[in-house]
Amino acid sequence: MSRLLRGVCAVGARGVSFGPGPRCSRSFASGGWEPPGRARWADWRRRRPALVWVAGGAAAVVAGLGLARQAEMEQLQQPRRRRQPQGEAEEEDELERRCALFMAPPVSGLRELRDRRGEMRSRMELLIMETQSQVCRALAQVDPGAAFTVDRWERQEGGGGISCVLQDGDVFEKAGVNVSVVFGNLSEEAAKQMRSRGKTLKAKNGKLPFCAMGVSSVIHPKNPYVPTVHFNYRYFEIEEADGSKQWWFGGGTDLTPTYLNKEDAIHFHKTLKEACDKHNPELYPKFKKWCDDYFYIKHRGERRGIGGIFFDDLDSPSKEEVFQFVQSCAKAIVPCYIPIVKKHCHDMFTPKEKLWQQIRRGRYVEFNLVYDRGTKFGLATPGSRIESILMSLPLTARWEYMHSPPENSREAEILEVLRHPKDWVP
Repeated sequence: MSRLLRGVCAVGARGVSFGPGPRCSRSFASGGWEPPGRARWADWRRRRPALVWVAGGAAAVVAGLGLARQAEMEQLQQPRRRRQPQGEAEEEDELERRCALFMAPPVSGLRELRDRRGEMRSRMELLIMETQSQVCRALAQVDPGAAFTVDRWERQEGGGGISCVLQDGDVFEKAGVNVSVVFGNLSEEAAKQMRSRGKTLKAKNGKLPFCAMGVSSVIHPKNPYVPTVHFNYRYFEIEEADGSKQWWFGGGTDLTPTYLNKEDAIHFHKTLKEACDKHNPELYPKFKKWCDDYFYIKHRGERRGIGGIFFDDLDSPSKEEVFQFVQSCAKAIVPCYIPIVKKHCHDMFTPKEKLWQQIRRGRYVEFNLVYDRGTKFGLATPGSRIESILMSLPLTARWEYMHSPPENSREAEILEVLRHPKDWVP
């Protein structure tokens, strides 16, 4: 914890306050930016301070931050742009404008993203960074006064990530939105896991070079009438012995309510269906069933939640078409969930209802640690960041011996749906 908090900035709506310890490499206020000597973007990346965003006055702070980063990057790039054709300079302007709105500089860095701007690796990294930023800002608007810790980390074997975690807010007990961009050689255990899903992977000298990137989030609210949400969108590339590459996308978004609200379930599924239908009307029913099947807690005989969409190993019809589909799904995250949060975050609840929430969270933990592919892949990958992998676990959960809710209760109602999934939209 002490390592994480070194150089923490507390950013408020009206100005800046610094806690004990070294000053941050940047200081922000709602009115503008004060440059720290000759510190530059790359230097800020190297120092990797943990940055805390305070949601109070979030819009002003975010605006100031975006303008500050954009102004700094434009100043740094000006001499080089004079020697470039107009089209290339405009593309770089657009890249820098996008990156200026992220929660932190991209994992790969501007130069690397620029050099391989047409490659899917770069396009996917920009999408997941953008998704992280949009979701974090939406959560901050709902939970005024809450603080996101923005923690940049590096993986010794290659790559790194950015973890944005909020704890003990007024609305959210724990909310994490993580980005990871990693590369290196696939571990034997991870390769075995992929081969068990039908992947034919041909190693060269026992090595399988890979790159993997994704955005992953689990949001646990305090109020039992606000459901937990999870989403994950990812991209894999693996280079085989002959130099050819296998690629695929995976991901999904799913909802886990403590108590069933049919209007909320319909809104959530309808929003995801609309995102899928833009590409193919057959996608939603296929991926909805996949989600119900995937999030099945076999030893309990029930699903983790009321589903959503889930897909994996998606490599057709084409790389571009799958990417566009993933992009639509990512854009649907905020509209499918945030209206539900706003609707219920101030609902009254009893200690008994809070207790039921804790018991359901215990089921959430069981699935994530026993069955979840992403958790298992992360734990099997050398150099993975355990704190980010286990970010999905709630702060609190409960296990009661032989607990069974009364018949015809609201607790029994949600259990019926978890045992027998429903179709929420036609």
